[in-house]
Amino acid sequence: MMELNVTLEFACYACEQPMSVTVQCSGKGLLQDEGGSLAAVNVPCPTCGQINQLFFEPSGRVRSVRPYTCYRVMPEPSVN
Repeated sequence: MMELNVTLEFACYACEQPMSVTVQCSGKGLLQDEGGSLAAVNVPCPTCGQINQLFFEPSGRVRSVRPYTCYRVMPEPSVN
């Protein structure tokens, strides 16, 4: 299995402070052509605490930075 360390540089979506994070990627998707692989990671901002969701290529090119949205399943009310 191929492994790759990727350093991502971006600005926080909320406070626009510059950030840098290094992630370790692994898997068969790394062997695909450039542009064919896209990965995601959630990174909290040390300045404002908001969680940034990054979509990036194995080359280190950040495609998108957006707020992380947590989807929670709402329980259905009982019928009793």
